[in-house]
Amino acid sequence: MPEAISSASGGKCLIGGRWVPPASGRTLPVICPSDGRVFAEIASGGAADIEAAVAAAREAFEKGAWGRLAAFERGRLLLRLSAAILEHAEELAALESRDTGKPLRQGRADIRACARYFEYYGGAADKLHGDTIPFLQGYTAASFWEPHGVTAHIIPWNYPAQIFGRSIGAALAAGNACVLKPAEDACLSVLRIGELALEIGLPEGALNIVPGLGEEAGAALAGHPGIDFLSFTGSPETGTAIQTAAARNHIGCTLELGGKSPQLLFADADLEAALPVVVNAIVQNAGQTCSAGSRVLIEKGIYEEVTGRLAARFRELVAGPHDRDLDLGPLINRSQLERVQHYLALAREGGVSVLAEGRLAEDLPPGGYYVAPVLLGPVPPDHPLAREEVFGPVLACLPFADEAEALALANATPYGLVAGVWTRDGARQLRLAHGIRAGQVFLNGYGAGGGIELPFGGVGRSGHGREKGFAGLYEFVRLKTIVWNHG
Repeated sequence: MPEAISSASGGKCLIGGRWVPPASGRTLPVICPSDGRVFAEIASGGAADIEAAVAAAREAFEKGAWGRLAAFERGRLLLRLSAAILEHAEELAALESRDTGKPLRQGRADIRACARYFEYYGGAADKLHGDTIPFLQGYTAASFWEPHGVTAHIIPWNYPAQIFGRSIGAALAAGNACVLKPAEDACLSVLRIGELALEIGLPEGALNIVPGLGEEAGAALAGHPGIDFLSFTGSPETGTAIQTAAARNHIGCTLELGGKSPQLLFADADLEAALPVVVNAIVQNAGQTCSAGSRVLIEKGIYEEVTGRLAARFRELVAGPHDRDLDLGPLINRSQLERVQHYLALAREGGVSVLAEGRLAEDLPPGGYYVAPVLLGPVPPDHPLAREEVFGPVLACLPFADEAEALALANATPYGLVAGVWTRDGARQLRLAHGIRAGQVFLNGYGAGGGIELPFGGVGRSGHGREKGFAGLYEFVRLKTIVWNHG
């Protein structure tokens, strides 16, 4: 029998401040990507559990202790949760690493980032200020920010702790009551943080968590008429369904849907600084990152030098089990492995050269979902590897002749999430920063999603709305205008 992560949350849902079995009584196995073995179980929630969770959130917001808290009191609770996450950082990192397959050091970084989100939004909770508005004689007009009410959150498997922090942290800081449907492939760290939230005194119903399958719990939450706002991170295809469900209930939504992010290397770039960043931006989390730098656009005069130096770095990369703490771990599941293998087959069929490959560690567990990192080039601009999101450790190299062609290539996909520009020319930096179609542009750097304080989100197929920073906080409030006629 698989072990539960704890006696409290294993195989259960968090609803109204209590861990309860799902209405169906069913559970789902949790599989470690490093060896393909079941090591825990989570609840298989469904429509009945979502119904109960939304009702609990509504009760907490409208009648419970959560809805009566002052903004600074909400902030203090989030700061306490941040401290609790850091206190249990090693335990949470181990869960995150084993559950997702990412190296342990990255699991540690993700947990620290999660804690920082709650710290940031805890400090911001009482700083949502309104305005007075010049108006007619005898009137006073003012605007106020108020929470939506009950917010729904559907988060993915690649960064469960981080995305939990950036989404739930902002929503709670704004005063909403939350219902979360985490990914069935990886959510153990989130469930454990849910336990910590109760331990630090978060009022019942403020945070509700219903694990389960996307087509069951996820669909029930997205289409529920009792939610007031929806936040989703995942694929463009699922994002379309999410936005359609939100539209039927006439509510807003924030969608973060991935990318095909470029890094542009010009002949005057500092290659010593740039190349390690270029490699890390595709290798991090085995390339399973929405903001992964999956295209590198290289000025023709340095193309051979850059690809040669990148190839040398790729040959040194090693993929292996999460607990060996190597350059990268396995992919999340067999479906994702087959997806990456499909794109590599397209490269072979299209005559795209493999410039270099990393290697797999020795003595790999037989059931793991491993793929070695691959450097490809030159990739034709119209090839799927130049336009479509692979979501694996595959880097496409594309040469360009001049700045105009570089900009055209950077914008030649339906995505627009992140970009990096490497050049010492300050005027060129600003021209490209304004010209590139993306939510974030890094100059002589690459943040792979940026810091907690930096607004993050995309355009086009990458979605809409913003997370992180104060911009993320404003997604979870609505503006109300009040007008006094005092004569």
